Amino acid sequence: MTTPRSFASCFALFILVSFLFSSCEKASGDYSGWPAYAGSKMGERYSSNDQINKQNVSKLREAWRYSTGDKDPKNRSQIQCNPIIVDGVLYGTSAESKLFALDAATGAERWVFDPFKETREQLTEDRFWFAVNRGVMYWADEAGNDSRIYYSIAENLYAVNTETGQLVKSFGKGGHIDLREQLDTDLDISKTYASGTTPGVIFNDLIIMGMRLSEGPDALPGHIRAFDVRTGERKWIFHTIPHPGEKGYDTWEDPDAWKKIGGANDWSGMSLDEERGIVFVSTGTANPDFYGGFRKGENLFANCVIALDAGTGKYIWHYQVVHHDLWDRDLATNPILTTVNHEGKMVDAVAQITKHGYVFLLERETGDPIFPIEEVPVPTFALDGEAPWPTQPVPTLPEPFARQSFTETDVYGTTPEAYAYLLEKFKTVKYSEAFTPPSKEGSWIFPGYDGGGEWGGASVDPESGILYVNSSEMPWALHMVEAPASSTGGYSLKGIGQGVYNKYCMSCHGPERKGNGAAYPSLIDLNQRYNKAQLSTLISTGKNMMPAFKQIPDGEQEALMAFVLDLEDKEAVPEVDGNKIHARTPEIPFRMTGYNRFIDENGYPGIKPPWGTLNAVDLNTGKLLWKKTLGELKELTEKGISATGTENYGGPVSTKGGLVFIAATKDEKIRAFDKVSGEVLWEADLPASGFATPAVYMVDGKQYVVIACGGGKIGAKSGDEYVAFALPE
Repeated sequence: MTTPRSFASCFALFILVSFLFSSCEKASGDYSGWPAYAGSKMGERYSSNDQINKQNVSKLREAWRYSTGDKDPKNRSQIQCNPIIVDGVLYGTSAESKLFALDAATGAERWVFDPFKETREQLTEDRFWFAVNRGVMYWADEAGNDSRIYYSIAENLYAVNTETGQLVKSFGKGGHIDLREQLDTDLDISKTYASGTTPGVIFNDLIIMGMRLSEGPDALPGHIRAFDVRTGERKWIFHTIPHPGEKGYDTWEDPDAWKKIGGANDWSGMSLDEERGIVFVSTGTANPDFYGGFRKGENLFANCVIALDAGTGKYIWHYQVVHHDLWDRDLATNPILTTVNHEGKMVDAVAQITKHGYVFLLERETGDPIFPIEEVPVPTFALDGEAPWPTQPVPTLPEPFARQSFTETDVYGTTPEAYAYLLEKFKTVKYSEAFTPPSKEGSWIFPGYDGGGEWGGASVDPESGILYVNSSEMPWALHMVEAPASSTGGYSLKGIGQGVYNKYCMSCHGPERKGNGAAYPSLIDLNQRYNKAQLSTLISTGKNMMPAFKQIPDGEQEALMAFVLDLEDKEAVPEVDGNKIHARTPEIPFRMTGYNRFIDENGYPGIKPPWGTLNAVDLNTGKLLWKKTLGELKELTEKGISATGTENYGGPVSTKGGLVFIAATKDEKIRAFDKVSGEVLWEADLPASGFATPAVYMVDGKQYVVIACGGGKIGAKSGDEYVAFALPE
């Protein structure tokens, strides 16, 4: 795609050059290594290395590759890890949740830690249940006698010795702590789900952690906690769903909301200003998603950027980017700490990208918007019992990096037949205005549930204040239906099972169990793939995108399996009611029909291309400098259709060498863009799609770019390799 305005390229170049001269002192940190998730605790995804630059990037070649040996094409395994590099050693994770250490210059394996070593032999080929891990944390004591990697798989946070690859048994319970514990809740945690998907940050001798949770009414509260790095003891907690007497408690109409509601969790990472001792947290939706009749109010601290004292957990400030979220508008990536030149004054800032394609730019010490943010009136009609918030915050600047509307004129098909099919499909959804409350008639979520911006995050060049972010341009349809209760006396077991399915499964697999693409597979004829024992294991442990559902009571699980496996019917057993999960909220009266992408019968998006973009946003002026198509589907190019871009997962890295490196696309490529013009300067084939963020580092005077090639999303084949690139000798 060309530059939005013919004047923009020249203007952008002028701004960039003048800013480099006026604020060269701004990038004062050390960005030559990659010692933390996203490159540094500031979260900028930036490298000051310039050995690889615009003049020689075309010579970049594969330096090494490492196979984890965990590829599982049948079950769509994934690797989403952004590895770290410390003292010439690369630490990363595999699709099967193993932690490994490599020589960062050669890819030679040093050790592998397998948290499931003792039980792995018991796993069946259908039990590919390992949780997604996006990175790890490094800590060493001041004397240099003790250094550890902390990483999370499912609910466990492990401490592993960097020299031996063995558990540090003095940490927690023999080397790990359970993230479901010490949450100031009386819930039975054995029936709940939690996963430390994205690493937290380490401040002095504290590990500050968030976690991924269920998105239903059974979710744990998403409180932020700090643990002692040596012992695992909890040192402080910040209640993201405030308790009585705490700030934000009055933003919930129900005075007992803190006992009943879960979520408002940081699953996407956080950033740290070590000098000020402030940790910045980004939170998701309060649960359940899509229906908030039991959580009326503004719902602090859900959907917020929160600044906390890193040493004590005390509240400093917050900014809520979505009030009373009904659209799954989680903050899907960590806040980025940077400095901008605003009206001639250098301002330390926090930049938060969102799924709906905005950048919220806030003053770091106060949380005040740097550019005006307007509270815009939005529709308020709603399902029975719901109370949507009447306004939503919309930044005037920076300009959005994703399209903000989807109408009939935007419908597109790769063939006349596909267009006709999609146009009819479009007409089945009534509402297209942003922030339209969920309804039976349907509304468009655009950008979609996965963004816009997503968990791969954005990169900010600290020398220029320019943000680089990839975006998916995919509409998703949201329909709600009335949901029968999950268990009612007198119903058949399969009848009860359908209610359980509606409660836990319908939002992903749809009301007719047809699923939606590879991420949400069809459950029709599931009995030809699973027996009861295998399915019971799957429900309890999860698999790929599917979290573990330990919270489903035994009786309800029996009914669910009878329904989805189409087993012989029988009368309901009395244990169903007796085994009901903790009754925190009433049965939800409405449920969504599934995560439904707007695609044709061949899986192509039904919106005019580009379907994936890379964007440059000047945080100093708020202007969008350029937008370029990201990704290519060769089968369409060969038919004469210009490069469309693809949905993309995984973030960019900008460098002092004038480059932006990004993989992220379905077409199994990694690319280098000119960070001023957006021109593609280099690309290379990968063994599988790199749905992760690259790491850029130096070892022994040589610069490397490494990417995890796990694939496994949006129909892409799975992979099990990390591939590093460098200039030839």
